[in-house]
Amino acid sequence: MILNRDAPPMHTKILTGLLVLIGTGSPLAGQLPSNRTVPLPSRIEVPIAEVPFGPGEWAEYQVRLGPLSVGSGEMEIVGVEQIRGRPSYHMSWRIRGGIPLARVNDHFQTWMDIETLASRRFIQDIHEVRYRNYRHFEIYPEEQRWQRMDADAGEPLSAPVPLDDIAFIYYVRTLPLEVGETYELDLYFRDDRNPVRLEVLRREQIRVPAGTFNTIVVRPTIQTDGLFGEGGEAEVYFTDDERRLLVRLTSRIPVVGSLSLHLREYRAGSPLRSWARR
Repeated sequence: MILNRDAPPMHTKILTGLLVLIGTGSPLAGQLPSNRTVPLPSRIEVPIAEVPFGPGEWAEYQVRLGPLSVGSGEMEIVGVEQIRGRPSYHMSWRIRGGIPLARVNDHFQTWMDIETLASRRFIQDIHEVRYRNYRHFEIYPEEQRWQRMDADAGEPLSAPVPLDDIAFIYYVRTLPLEVGETYELDLYFRDDRNPVRLEVLRREQIRVPAGTFNTIVVRPTIQTDGLFGEGGEAEVYFTDDERRLLVRLTSRIPVVGSLSLHLREYRAGSPLRSWARR
């Protein structure tokens, strides 16, 4: 959702943009280890927003360039951690893939407040061909500011619920997504990328490696010249149920052609509201 002045080469930025902006990660394994544990707080002392996801949720995707498989991704809600005294979802996104001579291996993490859903921390660790970059953002919703910890940078916030690239994907899953509606969201934590516009286009049944799904198709438009910029024709397919899983994304990129992402495997998490009532 954000262009970087120190951008990597265009041939890697295209693939990376697809993976990152729709929330994918690296194929570290075909499945979660059987002894995987999800850390949960011993006690929750704040209200919990009602959301269709929770700790332990995990998904793996296949990424295609036309008919070719060029990478895959893994997304996971690792658990709940305290950020400056606020319990927050820790979400991890890993990326690995590319084409010959243009490989990527990136890791993105966000911490999202379990009550307000605001971003509180956002970390990018990017390895793309010979390009390396690390960014660490601390976001302070109550103080209406953000600060970059690895550089002398920061700005005021105007968004009431500031969201980073990864948190935005989860936030969209909480929206009603009524066909025919358009949502304009001034919530990105860097003001020059607002508003993010979401057009809810239609319902459609599709088949991906994980199975057949009834979906709601959304077209996102962001104030950028990237994959979701105006004219990009990107379409994101969420399941037409209470889970709102991302199961497919398609986008046409000039010169490169058709890029798409397809859900390959999924495991549900434990929503905190149901967990807290046990």
